[in-house]
Amino acid sequence: MAQLPAPPSPGAGATPDDVVAWVREHLGDLAREGADGVRPGVVRGGQVAADVALAGLDVAGYARSRSTVLPESRRGATRMSPYVRHGLLTLPELWDAVADAPARDAGRYRDELLWQEYARHLYARLGPDLGRSVRREQPRTPQPWQEPLRRDMACSDYLVTSLTEDGWLVNQTRMWLASQWSVRAGGDWRAGEDAMFAHLLDGSRAANRLGWQWTIGTGSGKAYGFSRWQVEKRAPELCRGCALREACPIDGWPDAAVGPSVVGGPDLGKGPVPGGPDAVEGDGGEVVWLTAESLGTGDPALAADPDRPAVFVFDEGLLRELRLSGKRLVFLAECLGDLAAERPLEVRRGDVVAELGSRRLAATYAPVPGWARLSAGLDVVETHPWPWLVPPLSRPVRSFSAWRRTTGL
Repeated sequence: MAQLPAPPSPGAGATPDDVVAWVREHLGDLAREGADGVRPGVVRGGQVAADVALAGLDVAGYARSRSTVLPESRRGATRMSPYVRHGLLTLPELWDAVADAPARDAGRYRDELLWQEYARHLYARLGPDLGRSVRREQPRTPQPWQEPLRRDMACSDYLVTSLTEDGWLVNQTRMWLASQWSVRAGGDWRAGEDAMFAHLLDGSRAANRLGWQWTIGTGSGKAYGFSRWQVEKRAPELCRGCALREACPIDGWPDAAVGPSVVGGPDLGKGPVPGGPDAVEGDGGEVVWLTAESLGTGDPALAADPDRPAVFVFDEGLLRELRLSGKRLVFLAECLGDLAAERPLEVRRGDVVAELGSRRLAATYAPVPGWARLSAGLDVVETHPWPWLVPPLSRPVRSFSAWRRTTGL
């Protein structure tokens, strides 16, 4: 059994350096960069930071500027996704928060929220199968590159630097990276998705795998082609300062061929989407089991009893397998630090089932395979509903548009 001290709380005045020191001491051996390489990303974690971000959310102009990459001052992206990923803010909260925004901007922003919800529905339905090509195999590249993300290309270097140092990319650059990696360079999409997932502060298998499969055509049947044209339109300063601007390797459209149809792929037609309970099931939980899906003070199991203690376990085996960037571990620690400042919180490291033992747990359902797997080995006597934006029903998940038509939104 390995109990750790609670991380410092950003909301109570802890600095990023304080949290980094905590992660280096207690989790540094699990970080991709090693203990000495742990540092924060571009978005600070914790409920206090999430609440400040929500209070300042302004999507006026979002429809026009959402795809801008550079200059950063003109970007419309809101950077709310890390807070959504870890349950500090919910999709229903953000949906309501933009109700008074200009109609076109609110509509485009809500489109993005629905895309996130669709990703969760798709992942809840397919589980680990979302990690396989679902409709077509990867596009066939005539001449694969030895290095998919060449650092002598200013645009590619920018993608790598933003991902590995900031831990966050605007949606446009996520598409650039995935397309460059797989459609043009021929790199295996699963390896690219793994690398992106390890660094993104908002990294979720649902959104990340859906994004890759949609971009490279394995989930849509039509690949997105990344070329110089997009860079000059969205981030012209990269082309202007590139040493290869007179001999650009991506000057033309990629000539990869659409991959063959997947044989024996998953059924994406109308079918049930596992969504957890519609209301609280059971009672008598003595401690709230927190997961990485739901680390906000509004977690339903936490909110049901403000005085009930909570426990979070850093899953050592899983973290060794994933090799997440230290940036992600810092973000998680900041979330836990804010919770520890509000109520008794036990933080542990090890095997989740072994660490929690036979304790009677209250928990919020999470639409990920890990929740079902772990909860089956625990004594979860009280399960609270997940805060869906769109309640899961028997819906087709073949495409976002087909799914959305069934929601009425």
